[in-house]
Amino acid sequence: MVNAAIQTATPALDVDLYLARIGWRGTLRPSFETLAALLRAHMRAIPFENLDVLLGRPVRLDLASLASKLVTARRGGYCFEHATLFAAVLEAAGFAPVRHTARVVLFVPRSQAARTHMLLTVACDGRRFVVDPGFGSRAPPFPVPLIDAGNSPPDATHWMARAEGHWVLRAGTPERVADCWATTLEPDNLVDFEVGNHFTSTHPSSPFVNRLTLRAQTADGYVTVMNHDVTHVRGNDVHRTTLASRAELRALLNERFGFDLPEVLSLRVPTMEDWP
Repeated sequence: MVNAAIQTATPALDVDLYLARIGWRGTLRPSFETLAALLRAHMRAIPFENLDVLLGRPVRLDLASLASKLVTARRGGYCFEHATLFAAVLEAAGFAPVRHTARVVLFVPRSQAARTHMLLTVACDGRRFVVDPGFGSRAPPFPVPLIDAGNSPPDATHWMARAEGHWVLRAGTPERVADCWATTLEPDNLVDFEVGNHFTSTHPSSPFVNRLTLRAQTADGYVTVMNHDVTHVRGNDVHRTTLASRAELRALLNERFGFDLPEVLSLRVPTMEDWP
């Protein structure tokens, strides 16, 4: 049984403002249909981005700060911000999300990976699902059933598998299957997310301190940014461009990410030292 004192986040969130932000038109009741639709709307409206980290600004996880940034200012954020905000919304809708940390294993083995990712599990309609709105370009856009689906279910884009006592999120493409993160799925204390968030946003070895990483859904696909490289996906059409300047980044944020941030004209990215 989950300790409610460990898992409950306060203070309350202005849910109406959040629902307006994501363009929600339906009613809220704790069902799978609501869970899936809320996740889809959240990910379509609120982008993934690490701009505050690169601007040297603190990344705050209290709900007032998250609402100010992701809702009122129409900005985006990374996993700790997305999952914390979305968990509060789910609680307001009558769900009981459980917050977990995970080790990102896309590029390093689990033995070398810290707990620098935040995700949720939600029990709904007699089943349990993984809900992960903040994993950037590999985030599953639907609640993933918490069942061991093995190596490669037919036509699946995301699924869960068991490996050496851990639950692993796997993502598949026609080219390869990737292990994304691994977790024991024990409930974590809220302070654990503060610790992971501090490391992720400040430590010199953190990828978010060293690289520009953005993703936003668009009306007909999505756009991702990794340092200079921009990828526009529209259906089966993939178009790649290169950011030549900070001014082009600012224009892209306006056009595809839904917000203006003049401060990016002085943005410093350690792995983009040659950026004019």
